[in-house]
Amino acid sequence: MIRAAYIFASLLSASAFAPVSNVARSAALKMGFETEIGAQPPLGFFDPLGLLKNADQAKFDRLRTVEIKHGRIAMLAIAGHLYTAAGNRCPGDIAYGLPYSEMKAGLAAFETIPGNGIAQVFLFIGLLETGFAYVKEDIEKDCEFRMKEFGWNEATIRRKKAIELNNGRAAQMGILGLMVHEKLNNDPYVLNAMLGAPVPFN
Repeated sequence: MIRAAYIFASLLSASAFAPVSNVARSAALKMGFETEIGAQPPLGFFDPLGLLKNADQAKFDRLRTVEIKHGRIAMLAIAGHLYTAAGNRCPGDIAYGLPYSEMKAGLAAFETIPGNGIAQVFLFIGLLETGFAYVKEDIEKDCEFRMKEFGWNEATIRRKKAIELNNGRAAQMGILGLMVHEKLNNDPYVLNAMLGAPVPFN
């Protein structure tokens, strides 16, 4: 199963850098999303799975919201992975009688957390998801206001949004790679090892 996931991830990463075909360009022009944030060189509008085929603006906006959210979660996951891989832990207990200091890093953490701890994690995620849904519009309006307050014009705001979007895309591929390599041989930072600076892990 892990090998299948690794092969799938490799194919995805390879296709991500493939040149855009004329078919993709013509499809992009028909759907009208070629000018959206994220459709930029070298790939332009890239929809290899056809998720936006015959899609309207509402569907695009929904998928874009999900993409941004997953990108932000992946960026936090990368930061957390680096923090814990360096041997750092939060103070206190993750569950009764189990301090964070005894936790493993990466996916191996699930081997250490008891059922109650996992329940707390999912409950916290659910609360964040529900709470964000209530204040999402207010947060977006406040962000727009503050960006303009900084003196950013529309072109700068668009560029900043594109930077966040692409960082999120890279982070999604990055955390996937870390998880796959952890399961393959418990060496998520395999590139460091290849460069002669291995990172001890768990």
